[in-house]
Amino acid sequence: MGELFAAGPYLLGQSIRLSVDLTDAPRNIYHAKLNIPAKAGAMTLVFPKWIPGNHRPSGPIAALTGMRMEADGQPLVWRRDDVDMYAFHVTVPEAAHSIDVSLDAITSSDSAGGGGPAASSNLLDLNWNAVVLYPQGADSDAVEFVPSVKLPPGWKFGTALVATHSSGDEVEFAPVSLTTLVDSPLIAGLHYRRIELTAPPSTPAHEMDVVADSEADLEMKPEDLAAYKKLVAETGALFGARHYRQYHFLYTLSDQIGGHGLEHHESNDSAAAERTLLDPDLHMLYADLVPHEFAHSWNGKYRRPAGLATRNYQEPMIGDLLWVYEGLTDYLGNLLAERSGLLSPEQYREALALTAASLDHRSGRTWRPLEDTARSVQILRMLTAPEWLSWRRGLDYYPEGQLIWLEVDAIIRQQTRGQRSLDDFCRRFHGGQSGPPMVVPYTFDDVVRTLNEIAPYDWASLLKERVGATSTHAPLGGIERDGWKLVYNDQPNVFTKAAEKLAKFADFSYSLGFTVAEDGKLDDVIVGSPAYQAGIGPGMKLVAVNGRKWTPPVLHAALKTAQESTGTIDLLVENAQFFQTYSIAYHEGDRNPHLERVSSAPDVLNVLLTPLTR
Repeated sequence: MGELFAAGPYLLGQSIRLSVDLTDAPRNIYHAKLNIPAKAGAMTLVFPKWIPGNHRPSGPIAALTGMRMEADGQPLVWRRDDVDMYAFHVTVPEAAHSIDVSLDAITSSDSAGGGGPAASSNLLDLNWNAVVLYPQGADSDAVEFVPSVKLPPGWKFGTALVATHSSGDEVEFAPVSLTTLVDSPLIAGLHYRRIELTAPPSTPAHEMDVVADSEADLEMKPEDLAAYKKLVAETGALFGARHYRQYHFLYTLSDQIGGHGLEHHESNDSAAAERTLLDPDLHMLYADLVPHEFAHSWNGKYRRPAGLATRNYQEPMIGDLLWVYEGLTDYLGNLLAERSGLLSPEQYREALALTAASLDHRSGRTWRPLEDTARSVQILRMLTAPEWLSWRRGLDYYPEGQLIWLEVDAIIRQQTRGQRSLDDFCRRFHGGQSGPPMVVPYTFDDVVRTLNEIAPYDWASLLKERVGATSTHAPLGGIERDGWKLVYNDQPNVFTKAAEKLAKFADFSYSLGFTVAEDGKLDDVIVGSPAYQAGIGPGMKLVAVNGRKWTPPVLHAALKTAQESTGTIDLLVENAQFFQTYSIAYHEGDRNPHLERVSSAPDVLNVLLTPLTR
């Protein structure tokens, strides 16, 4: 029978059966039924709250609806906890051996990235945490589930779970712990393609499961197939071990469910725009998504900061080391995208220049250190509006982490005269023994100790300075040590140009100091910029430039004209139905970020970008 949890009469050692009916996915609702073994007495069931990969209490509790509980066919009265909205109390009757729970999960266009479900007419994304309850106080490793799904007619699926039985559109999977269940999302769709990235007898197996809104969107060019195969090879060479039994790249191509990426031990749940495989601009903008989430299998899932390695989904997470978890992965995702061929060297440099420039103009860095953006992740992830982003800072531990780890790599190379690099750190820190998923927690001191094993240096002081101190400029030491420098000119950055076209906005961040939407709405105004000094703020609406109706070409022309005159640039702006003209004395023209070679220094960046495999 197994022992009882102190929190209630759930029988440890007996499986919870979970059946999820996904046939209503096209109308944005999932139906789930759970059979939970139990003995008589008071029981508390909880809905997962702190979701791995989101690093915050993002469990989509507001999407939970239609919940009913019963035992032996008789309804049970349940009560939500007065304080914890994720906990539900129920009394199990004397003669009952289990309770049955039915519930619905409402899907939405942006919920998948927050740990919830997402669906459209032709595809779906199931995160199991959105359809489960489990006994309060239990370790997620100790609770076993037997999951199954019923798919819409004709839909096919991808998941790292092992199917044991199927009948028509119903599939049952092998028993797994709650930890593995939440770590193993499922995607499905009417338009589906399975792509082998490693062929037998190579182990472990790697495959890409792709669902899309149309059949045409599934077409992958031969060069992309070769790049994803090379990505598998490059990670093997980089880390030296694989901590999974098989790996599934779950790739959703849809404009309907929103872009997101979430890492797992044996899969990654990545969603990009519908035409990503077909449109060159989209392909470039999303190139690092799959490599980033894949790298997380080593950095984030296998090696995990101790504050994020919790025993269940109700314990709070501490995110102070997210500049390692996410920042190092941001560095590796872009690097692996280039080394595998998903990005060209020039595109990599343009992306790096844009990252460096945006952080160098992040005025909030003067009051908020990088570490605070990691500690306050649960606050910052809730602030999605662009207004005042440069002043309040966002999830900067991602991109600034890239700059920090680029600098670490450059120092290692200098200290060892090119004999070692950050690649060696990755092999030592994330490698070890290949095998099934496991978690090896680490602390700041573990990171520093391993870096010193690779190249002795005062790493503790450097890293504490980079993440714990305020500053006026971004850490550009890695770029400069690698033989390049950040420059600005009137030529568009290729990433900015592509993003402007697709998202229909214009970026004047590095000249006047704002971004502006197609309708004239000012999304952000950088504190200290010429526009800010003139009195302009985010949320206002640009109407006219020097007396002429606003368009991006009109404003670009005004910048060019101002370079050759002493006059001001006059912007007519609407603010809550009131109009005012703001005069800006700016004469430096368009400024777009790029990297430029320093001829007197070795080109270390080019060495860094060299693939590890042929």
